[in-house]
Amino acid sequence: MTTSIQKRRLALFAFFFIPGLSMASWVTRTPAIRDSLGVSIAEMGAVLFGLSVGSMTGILSAGALVGRFGTRKVMFTGLCFIILSLATLALGVTIASSLTVALGLCFFGLGVGGAEIAVNMDGADVERITGKHLLHALHGFFSLGTVFGALIGIALNALHFPVALHMGVIALICIPVIATAIRHIPVSSVVHDGEGDHANGSAAQVPVWKEPVVLLIGFIVLAMALAEGAANDWLPLLMVDEYGFSPTAGSMVFLGFATAMTVGRFGGGVLLNRYGRAAVVAASAVTGAAGIAIVIFASHPALAAVAVVLWGLGASLGFPVALSAAGDSGPNGAARVKIVAIAGYVAFLVGPPLLGFVGEEYGLRNGMIVVLALVALATFCAPAIQRRRASARPIEA
Repeated sequence: MTTSIQKRRLALFAFFFIPGLSMASWVTRTPAIRDSLGVSIAEMGAVLFGLSVGSMTGILSAGALVGRFGTRKVMFTGLCFIILSLATLALGVTIASSLTVALGLCFFGLGVGGAEIAVNMDGADVERITGKHLLHALHGFFSLGTVFGALIGIALNALHFPVALHMGVIALICIPVIATAIRHIPVSSVVHDGEGDHANGSAAQVPVWKEPVVLLIGFIVLAMALAEGAANDWLPLLMVDEYGFSPTAGSMVFLGFATAMTVGRFGGGVLLNRYGRAAVVAASAVTGAAGIAIVIFASHPALAAVAVVLWGLGASLGFPVALSAAGDSGPNGAARVKIVAIAGYVAFLVGPPLLGFVGEEYGLRNGMIVVLALVALATFCAPAIQRRRASARPIEA
């Protein structure tokens, strides 16, 4: 049993690492992709809207699909769409077709939106079985994947390596990992959210998505996920277009953000054990807001580049810690995790493309004021995620 759970945990780690690696691979090449397509910021936002369409489809269908087919089939299908997306992006860049690149991003959003909801639900199930928190470590592996993807992207940017070939190589690396790891997810791993159960009396009569605590937790996730997603999609271009960095230097700034995210997520367990969820998330939101504000209003490029570390550290824990808090906030924990995860992935995958239209009109820096405002407001919602169950579990990475 212990060995089976350990292998399942490792598989879930891999299934968070792969989307992070894949996303950073094309994010670090967005200046090159934009140049190969010859599009403006608004037009690039329209291309990224393909990500929004796919994401909404994947996110909104994932819960029902998991209930019918189980987490294993849904996450495997989603991961296959991620591989397909990389191949489609490669084709789109090769033929300089904005529509094909948008289709590739649609496949990516569909894959990540579906797979990551399933992985989060499966991770919550492992938390229930083991009595140990797992979600913040899972999200740490996503950030670790972005670090590796950014390192590769920086090197290939400097070498002027073809974007299409880059995407193809990443896809080939991921295929055997998926094929091997999926065997360790139980076929019967179906997470029932129990939204229709009324066994708990009056508490169960109110849909969980209407509960104030779930709405507050959902807002925290939305704000912090948007902070992460906005940096993932726009940070390299922001540094190139607004601060005059080269594409390679812009990718290095993104690497700093991704590294800060990774450090925050893997190191967050110690802080959570010592100070508790509410204090840590409040401090994270303040730190993230400070970093975003400096990036927006800095008068010197070096200051803006350094501030992304604060942005990354601040954004690192809000999403996964709030997901865990949702599961502990009352009965029908799986339903709560699903609802809050949907809010997070909508913000993470759908929100950033919409910022492109704001950025075209007012500049990317000014567009980030929307993110700043939401993260600042999340500070005041942090008390909602304090543990509510008497049987507190230890947090382990």
